[in-house]
Formats: sequence, structure tokens, C-alpha cells
Amino acid sequence: MHITLSSYLLEGAANAARPPLPWLWWLGPMTALIALGVAFLLYRQLMQLSEGNDRMKEIAQAVREGAMAYLRRQYRVVAVVFGVLFAIFLVLAFFDLQNPIVPFAFLTGGLFSGLCGFIGMKTATNASARTAFAATQSLNSALQVALRGGAVMGLVVVGFALLDITVWFLLLYNVFPILFPTNFISLAENPLPQITAIMLSFGMGASTQALFARVGGGIYTKAADVGADLVGKVEANIPEDDPRNPATIADNVGDNVGDVAGMGADLYESYAGSILATAALGVATVGFKGTELLSGKTPLEMGMIYIAAPIALAAVGILLSILAIFVVRSKEDATQGELIAALSRGLYISSVGIAVLSLPLFLILGIPNPINLWLVVLTGLAVGIAVGKLTEYYTSHAFEPTRSIASHASTSVATAMIEGLAVGMRSGGLPVAVVVIGIVISFYMSGGAGNILLGLYGVGMAAVSMLSTLGFTLATDAYGPIADNAGGNAEMSKLDPMVRHRTDQLDAVGNTTAAIGKGFAIGSAALTAMALLAAYLEEIRLVLHELRGVDTLLVDGQIVKVTEMTIQQFMSFYNVTLLNPAVLVGVFAGVATTFYFSAMTMSAVGRAAGGMVDEVRRQFREIAGILEGKAKPDYARCVEISTVAAQREMIDPALLSIVIPVLTGIVFGVAGVLGLLVGALASGFSMALTMSNAGGAWDNAKKYIEGGEHGGKGSDAHKAAVVGDTVGDPFKDTAGPSLNILIKLMSMVSVVFAGLIVAFSNGQGLLLMLFGR
Repeated sequence: MHITLSSYLLEGAANAARPPLPWLWWLGPMTALIALGVAFLLYRQLMQLSEGNDRMKEIAQAVREGAMAYLRRQYRVVAVVFGVLFAIFLVLAFFDLQNPIVPFAFLTGGLFSGLCGFIGMKTATNASARTAFAATQSLNSALQVALRGGAVMGLVVVGFALLDITVWFLLLYNVFPILFPTNFISLAENPLPQITAIMLSFGMGASTQALFARVGGGIYTKAADVGADLVGKVEANIPEDDPRNPATIADNVGDNVGDVAGMGADLYESYAGSILATAALGVATVGFKGTELLSGKTPLEMGMIYIAAPIALAAVGILLSILAIFVVRSKEDATQGELIAALSRGLYISSVGIAVLSLPLFLILGIPNPINLWLVVLTGLAVGIAVGKLTEYYTSHAFEPTRSIASHASTSVATAMIEGLAVGMRSGGLPVAVVVIGIVISFYMSGGAGNILLGLYGVGMAAVSMLSTLGFTLATDAYGPIADNAGGNAEMSKLDPMVRHRTDQLDAVGNTTAAIGKGFAIGSAALTAMALLAAYLEEIRLVLHELRGVDTLLVDGQIVKVTEMTIQQFMSFYNVTLLNPAVLVGVFAGVATTFYFSAMTMSAVGRAAGGMVDEVRRQFREIAGILEGKAKPDYARCVEISTVAAQREMIDPALLSIVIPVLTGIVFGVAGVLGLLVGALASGFSMALTMSNAGGAWDNAKKYIEGGEHGGKGSDAHKAAVVGDTVGDPFKDTAGPSLNILIKLMSMVSVVFAGLIVAFSNGQGLLLMLFGR
């Protein structure tokens, strides 16, 4: 079609005259910049502190070099995968199966996620020795250094995520329609459905990077940990982090690549995904039509309000997270319970702040049913805190479940293993019940009985509220590996035993905060994944209407406009019922994917750990004088083994999560994909809780015995607990936490590849296309 300059300018001017964004929306980019500014200031303050003596600096530098070498190699591998996916998306766009902007949005999601991992890793490796040196002065000084080192990671994650989301929205809403008024964003009347659909592809980029970071980091850290523990502690009977252990530097590097870079990327995509899915559902609730609503606002204006709500809520959470970081204090003689209480104080302050401020936020925004939505926010906060506290109950050695594992370790390794698995399985019951109750309350409180999309928007808002204080909760999570590395530095530098005692106190609390952080990640993943199910159907609607040019469909004997189809009509058109074999096949495939993915990651750790164990034994055998402290182990070789193994083993599990949804969609259509996502969500959520909590409980049972219970270090109970901890390592740090990314990545992949799936008989699938109804 020939386009004159005058028509180009007229259409650009019309697009430029769109309604302005609600002023509260601007809190998003403003607070994102504030978060990044505070993170920069905290980093500068951290770097001005002393790393201690020369030995401490040498150890810290070795850990830094190993961590950065790992990240560089991982990013090279990930860059290749992203390059291939980018090319695939370009091909899909060329054949009008996808919007041309999607490939570039996908890249930015992965880029910012990787950048967060790099900054978090750099900060954590610089903070560990400084925490150890601060521990020579006081417990509170060490706590402040470790927490603020972790806060850099927390604030960078929320800052970059919210900045990327809001900048992309500004480009798609204001800039692209002026520069390219006839391309990319074609809905002149209401571009929001198309904009939010494009932005979901940013979530796929973040999810893909997160899975590589989690799986690769988990394989690295657990290969090193298993090698260091089995050969060092059990066989050679030397303490943890002893400089005579060849794997000790690799073990310290692994704490950072797995629990800092991996966890940061994990929660980055959870945070971004919850906001993006909720925004897309908010737009879908008001539809495509430009008719006036009862409120006197058009769908475009109402859609802007529904988009602004999760962004503004996240923005308020950033400010409260910053406040929470600065209120954490501890006494010098604090117990583990008092240290947990000090960190919990920050969580409670930020959560209460969200509870108080969200209602006036919704009232000012003018969103419909603000009281009900406020109750949804309270529900999300309550679910997050409840899941975190239940996780603490099942994994902290202050409570009976973990102590029961320690007691069974006095009998044998087998009984300790059995009890640990039982605790893990039991720990999946109450958290699932809490999340289910949260879903039901959020759905019906927000109007789900009359409008399914509005109910799912409420579920999405509950997920956003759960993650609204992520800046602080991630700070308490990333603080754990910093404290752990500080203890290793103190041990290898032969500092006063009081220093190691203080860092061990912080590390023990760090294990609990890490378990709580995993609980938040898994719980929010369940809520976000449910919201993404509806977002997937909305993407199908958009692809049918905008890319395929389908205006009407025959649904139950009636011709219905695609733009006006309800969720129920979509379900009917695609025959999404339990009597449809495609749905059941999808459900079984989703469950099988969960178990097979877990097996792949566990086996990867086993293979990598085997190489590490062989290397540590070889060095003890061939390098004379190591155990007597007269010869220096070859630390670099162990670092190299973990690095190479992690890069090799992380590819297959990541590709599985991308390929399965696409193949299912092509063969079984939309019905098969929905079954797949439901099966993966139900099984993955429960499996992730079981594995993460069982591993955490085994770990803290070992620490409980090391504190002097059941014979203390070196006893038979301790050796049995070390075996349990070793088995639990890939449970809690590799397979378990990777599952919540798997759940969301499969949903994001389904959304982004919706155009390809719809190409086969309008999404009915290849089988129906070949054999008919």
C-alpha cells in the first residue's frame, strides 16, 4: 500500500495524541533509578572498607577470579543459545508469525538478567573478605557489611527489571507509533493488547537466562561442595573450608555462582514475569473495543490504569525495601533466633508498608473495586510470609523437623536419609494449601465469579504484592553466601576463632533466609504461572486477529468475533476438557517433564561431583605434604573442573524446557499446551517445595550436630548427616530451585511461540489438521 508523507505524519500525530499515562505509573521508572542509585552508593561504601591482611586479600582474589571466569564462560554459551533463538524469532517475524519487535525485546530481557548476575557476583565476591574483617570488630559490623553487599544485588534486580519494563512500554506506546505509525503497533484505537503481548517476550528472555544461571550455577556449586565435603570432611577428616582441601576455593566460588548470580536471575524473572503477566491480564479485562465503559473511560484509559497498578505497587515496594535495609541491627551477643528476628524486622516493616500504602495507591489511581484489590494485596503478602515461615519451620534446626533428622542420624545414614525425604514431602503440604487458599481468595475477591480474566488479574496482583519487597528479601538471600564465604576466608586465613564463630552465626541465619527466599520464589512462581495460562490464551487471540487476519470463529454452532470471545468460548473452541486426549497427553507430558528435568539436573551434579571427588583424591595421593599443611593444593584445577562441567551439563535441561512446549503445541495444539502447563505447574510446584526443603533440612541437621548435639563433629551421627547434606545439596541448590523457573519458562515459551502454534489449523494442532475432527 502506497503511503504519502502527509498520511504518515497524520497517523503519527494521531498516535502521539493518545491519552497520557497515569501519573502514578511514573513511579516505576523513578524508583527504578533510585534503586540503582542506592545500589551504586552501597557498592562504593563497601569498596572503601578494608579486606584485612594479605592472606585474606589473596583468598578473596582467588574466589573473585574463579567466579568471573565462570561467568565469562557461561555468558559465551548463553550468547550462542540466545543468538539461535533470536534468529528463529526473526524467521517467525518474516513469515508474520510474530511481531518484528519480539526478537529484540527477548534479547533485552536476557541482557538485563545477565547484567544483574554480573553485578551481584562482583559485589558478593568483594564483600566476603570485608565481612570477615568486620567480624574481627563486632557481630553487627559483619551483619551490616554482608547485608548491604546482598542489598546491592536486591536493588539492582528490582531496579533493572522495572526500568526495562517501563522503558519498553514508553517506546512501544509513545515512540514507535510516531516513528513507525504503519508498522509494528497496528492497533491505532487501542494498542495495549499488542504492547503487553510483545513485552511478555521480554519475560522469556529473562526466564531463559535465569534457567541457565540457576542450572549452571547449581551444578558448579554442588560439584565443588560434594567434592569438598565427601573427601575433605568424611575421608580426610579435616574441617570445612580448611586450606588443605583442594576444592575449598571452588566451593567458595560455587556459593556465589549458584546462590548469588543464580538466585538473582531466578527472582529477576519472577519479578518481571509477575508484572508483565498481570499487566497483560489487566488489559485483557477491558477488551479491544473502544466503546465507553460505565466509568466513563475508554478501554484504552482503563487498560492504562490496570497496567499502572502492578508497576506502582512494585515501585512503592522498592522504596520500602530501601528503608528496610537500613533498619536491620543486631546485638553483639545475638543468638540465631535474634539474628533471624533482626532480618525479619526489615521484612515486616516493608510488608506492613505495602499493606498500608496500597489502598491509597489504588484509590488515587481510580482502579475499580479498590478495597477488594487491596484485600488481594494483603492476601499476597500473607501467602508470601506464610510460605516463608513454613519453609523456616521445616528447614531451621530451631524446630522439630530438622532436629528429627539429626536424631535419626545417630542411628544410621539410611534412617537420616529416610527422615529427610519424609520431612521434604511433608513440607509440601501446608505451603501448597496456603497458595491454593491465596489463589481462591484473590480470584473471587477481585471479581473472578463474573469475569474470569478479572479474577486472574487479582491472582497476578497477589503475585506482584508477594514480590513487591523483593529488594529486601533478595538482600537477605544474597547475604547468606557472603557470610558463608566470609567464614571460609576466616578459616583459611587462620583468624581468631571468635571471627569464625561470628561468621558461622551469620551463615546459619543465611541458610534459613536462603530457604525462605526459595519459598518466596516457588510460591510466586505458582501464582505467576497461573496468570500466564490466561495470558497465553490472550496471546492466541491476538495472533489470530492481528497476525493471521481471522475475524470470526465458529464456536458451539455460533459465529463469534475473535475480539469478543470470552475465555470460556476459547476453551470450547479448542476443546479444552479432560475428555480431550490432547489435554490429558499434555498433562502427562508436563508431569513427565518435571521429573525428567529434575533427573537431568541431579545426574549432572553427580557426574560433575564424581570428577571433583577423583581430583581431590588424586591431589591428596600425589601431592606430598598437603594434609600436613606443607604443600599448597592445586585450587585452580578444581575450579576448572567445576566450570567446564557446569557449562557442558546445563545445556540439555535448558533446551528441554524450550523444545517441549513448542513440540506439544505443534502436534496437539492449544489444548495440549494448556494441559502441559497445568501438569508442569501442579507437579513442579510440589516437587520444588519437597526438594528445596528436604535439602535445607539435611543441611541444617548437619549444622545442628556440628553445634555439639548427638556427639558433635567427627561422630557417627555427624558423618551420617554429612552424607544427607551431600545428597540434599543438588536437591536444594540445583533441581529444586530450577523447577520454579521451568514452570514459568515453559509458559513464556508457549506465549512467544503462539504464532507458530496457531499456524497449524488455527491452533488446533497437527493431528487434527491431518485427521480432522
